[in-house]
Amino acid sequence: MSGDAVVGLAAVTVLGVLQQAYFSLQVIYARRKFSVSPPATSGPPQFDRIFRAQANCSEYFPIFLCVLWTSGVFFSQGVSSVCGLLYLYGRLRYFRGYSQSSQQRLAPLYFSARVLWVLVGSSVLGVFLSFCRVYLELDLLHVLG
Repeated sequence: MSGDAVVGLAAVTVLGVLQQAYFSLQVIYARRKFSVSPPATSGPPQFDRIFRAQANCSEYFPIFLCVLWTSGVFFSQGVSSVCGLLYLYGRLRYFRGYSQSSQQRLAPLYFSARVLWVLVGSSVLGVFLSFCRVYLELDLLHVLG
């Protein structure tokens, strides 16, 4: 597989890494602003929200990358890349919302979770169809279409 074949997925991945770096920098700035020195992980509520928003985004990032690439390789790079961009947009809205108040995190959280489930579903479907084609010599898309 050449680099051109996965350039959309790679671009979304790099954008996601940059987003994670941005979230980490926001925690560093919040530590300075609210005088919360490492290794402490709690402080004023404003700091706690920023810290939790960053931690939550980091916790989901490996799952996102896994299903982004699996969906992109086995289902559709275009669909997966668009879903990846939507997911990153949702996580940015989540981070900004959570930084303001815990209630403002909910709508973006639900949005990004739905996009993540679309990537999970397309990953499962893509792997299943590929498995059937490679190991069972059964092209279900051809049979059904």
